[in-house]
Amino acid sequence: MATGTIIFLIIGAVGVGVLALALLGGELLHFGHPDVDGPVSLEVLAGFLGAFGFGAAIVNELVGGRTPVMVGAAAAGGALAAVPAAWLAARLSRAARNMRTDPTPTRDHLVGAIGLVVTPVPVDGYGEVRLRVAGQPVKLNARADRPIPIGAQVFVVEALSETSVHVETY
Repeated sequence: MATGTIIFLIIGAVGVGVLALALLGGELLHFGHPDVDGPVSLEVLAGFLGAFGFGAAIVNELVGGRTPVMVGAAAAGGALAAVPAAWLAARLSRAARNMRTDPTPTRDHLVGAIGLVVTPVPVDGYGEVRLRVAGQPVKLNARADRPIPIGAQVFVVEALSETSVHVETY
């Protein structure tokens, strides 16, 4: 394996390392104000370095890069691979950062939910009900004005806390 290929592989490996840092702890590398990424994000730098290093290593091996001219040609081939990779990394990282998500459900979302009793609800204590909140099953403590048996369908009248509700039969 040519020396140029080894150097290009090291550059590619550094790109993979930078990508790992960007994905696992990118906010640790911010200096100054935490909202400032600078002119180029860490993901773009990682994409460019990885594609440049590995692309140039491939081209260097294909052309048998033993002379400076061939190593230069390999570097040009790596740059041809790196520019679209960096552009794609910029687009994907921007899309991930700006992705819209649903708000986190709160206790207000519990009122009106329909569910099933999984542990009988006594008059003076708590039983358990299974509800579907924001499409996810949730098991909560439940109180009621009258006893409710297992398997009964219930309707949430009031959210007593984040983990308990007041229910009535449906």
